[in-house]
Amino acid sequence: MLIDTHCHINTILRGYQTKSMYTPLTIDEKILTQTILQHAHDHDVQLIINVGTDLIESITCIKLAQLYQNCYAIVGIHPNDATQYWKNDFQKIKDYVKEHEQHKIIGIGECGIDLHYEDYNLERQQDVFKAHIELALEHNLALSIHSRDAAQETFKIIDQYSKEDNFRGIMHCFAYDESYAQQAIASKLVLGIGGTVTYPKNETLRSIVKNIDLASIVLETDAPFLPPQSMRGQKNSPANIRVVAEYIANLRNISYETVAQTTTANVKKLLKLSNEVA
Repeated sequence: MLIDTHCHINTILRGYQTKSMYTPLTIDEKILTQTILQHAHDHDVQLIINVGTDLIESITCIKLAQLYQNCYAIVGIHPNDATQYWKNDFQKIKDYVKEHEQHKIIGIGECGIDLHYEDYNLERQQDVFKAHIELALEHNLALSIHSRDAAQETFKIIDQYSKEDNFRGIMHCFAYDESYAQQAIASKLVLGIGGTVTYPKNETLRSIVKNIDLASIVLETDAPFLPPQSMRGQKNSPANIRVVAEYIANLRNISYETVAQTTTANVKKLLKLSNEVA
């Protein structure tokens, strides 16, 4: 079996839009979700972790987890979605996390530092990232860490917490070099690897994925974003975890079953999922 550790079914259903309150899933949205989940199951993907990027999307992730047995939630505020009012939204997220087992919340994020767009507020992003890490440590949950064009800035924060016994997480959509990969692994993080490993210009990432210990890799799609090369221009789907797993198997010259079994075991250990799950 395979696990998609980072997916946005909430975004597939509703796209990006300004939202002031959560609205229940419609019948059409539930039908589409069931179609997505069945398609994934048909491709050996038996567990999907939906990741929030703001309060409303985090609530949608929780609702999906409550509706569907093979869905779990990671909740938080993306660095690009951290407004001046982020503390109010984060307090509401914290209220859900207090009962994380009931809500099937198994991680905090996606959180981190993103300096890609010129209008970033680094000080705010740093404050938001620290708040997420502290929440994860308080409840013994893993982190889903987003870092874009912010290698040093991200680790400036991580280094303040990584010596804590229960600090752990996923470096989502890993996109840096080999030394950074080793730094992440030394800080008890694993690398989230998705469709970008198949992109022609990503030779550095392929080299990392080929040579590091498979115990340091988990699989993700970031659907509906970043589909594998063979599907560029299309919406990504959790089912495409199978494509990524097979690609990594060929890259490392090992069996698909080895990639599936090892990465699944990595996820269950990191996120403290029982072996009976899925």
